[in-house]
Amino acid sequence: MSVFIHPLSDVKTKKIGKNTRVWQFSVILEQATIGENCNICAHTLIENDVVVGNNVTIKSGVFLWDGIYIEDDVFIGPNATFTNDKKPKSKHYPDQFLSTLIEKGASIGANATILPNLKIGQYSLVGAGAVVTKDIPPFSIVAGNPAKVIGQVQRD
Repeated sequence: MSVFIHPLSDVKTKKIGKNTRVWQFSVILEQATIGENCNICAHTLIENDVVVGNNVTIKSGVFLWDGIYIEDDVFIGPNATFTNDKKPKSKHYPDQFLSTLIEKGASIGANATILPNLKIGQYSLVGAGAVVTKDIPPFSIVAGNPAKVIGQVQRD
């Protein structure tokens, strides 16, 4: 299977891996890199300085701003929110946006908020609605506002 890009999406990048699907009303800017076998659902935005690994699912309502890096096998739930500026002001932009790394196999629940300049550890699980204000250790389950470790992920 080749790349599927819905005709109602606006995809400028050429760096999209095979078997990836991009659904309607999605915008992907020119310098973004998208891996193989990804599913990018409707109503998403991916800026230029974004890398999405292989086998990643990005559900509807997710915006990936410059500086967001996602490794392989990651799930991002609907309306999860990422930020890349700790002190945003209208018409005042930093020289470089802060970056966030989502490591291999992590899952982020619906409506979670991820503050900038953090690392979400491999195979960790961020609960729905959690507000992540600090790094999440690998294999951790976090929930709440601010997100706190409430358990450990067991690998299958």
